[in-house]
Amino acid sequence: MTDAPMFEKVALIGVGLIGSSLSHAMRRASLARTITASARTEATRAAVKRLGLADEVYEHAADAVAGADLVILCTPVGTFEALAQKIAPHLKDGAILSDAGSVKQAVVDAVAPHLPPHVHFIPGHPIAGTEFSGPESGFAELFDGRWTILTPLPDADEAAVAKLKAFWEACGAHVEIMEPKHHDLVLAITSHLPHLIAYNIVGTVADLEEEKKSEVIKFSASGFRDFTRIAASDPTMWRDIFINNKEAVLEILGRFTEDLAAMQRHIRWGEGDKLFDKFTRTRAVRRSIIDAGQESPEPNFGRTPAPKKD
Repeated sequence: MTDAPMFEKVALIGVGLIGSSLSHAMRRASLARTITASARTEATRAAVKRLGLADEVYEHAADAVAGADLVILCTPVGTFEALAQKIAPHLKDGAILSDAGSVKQAVVDAVAPHLPPHVHFIPGHPIAGTEFSGPESGFAELFDGRWTILTPLPDADEAAVAKLKAFWEACGAHVEIMEPKHHDLVLAITSHLPHLIAYNIVGTVADLEEEKKSEVIKFSASGFRDFTRIAASDPTMWRDIFINNKEAVLEILGRFTEDLAAMQRHIRWGEGDKLFDKFTRTRAVRRSIIDAGQESPEPNFGRTPAPKKD
């Protein structure tokens, strides 16, 4: 006799990279007896059916969440408030509602006011991804060895938090509990500012005269190629992240601007010793990330191969 799954029914609202990877991870670990999903476009719903990512897929989120024990919002955070309003009347007693958004305080502010008291709202953020999107881009190993941060509210049900933590661990992730605003500041440093810089650098190239642009593309070194990988991330998602985490991003951006001005002075005045000291300290950060298991010296660690083709 096989063990019962962790959840009888899980609903995925949005089936892009994160939603599809969650489906694969749940199938791998037999975490749900039934997986339902909702997707806005007919093309995405057809892909979800073809790939077997859900047992049932719907156009409307309210249909997908009916009777679900766990609901995870995997759409851009700018859609969350409207989604919360639509699905709230259809969430079952005792259901856990979570999300995969890259900002947390804005998600709390947008979602929590619309939920009935019988729903356990536990925001979350899997820190895993690639530059690919869409239902074909998902793979079960996306969360393996990566961190998922949960930001439960002060009055959150401890048993529900423990169950969601166990769910993410079964998907392969390490789990950390954090306060929403602290999460937003940490991610502004580790994720949001790097993406902003990448978008700006690649955008500068996009604005060059055509001849110079073609030369930059032709002779791209690995540093610029890495920036283009980051800058290829989903524009809708990142627009919403910057708008919804603007206070933390602007705070860290101010610090970065000050440090950049200092680097500019070191270069202008030929202060090689100060540059060397800076580069030595940044190299140590890289080594610490590798030692922590969040990267390896080999290229493409933790990233998916090119997405599957039909």
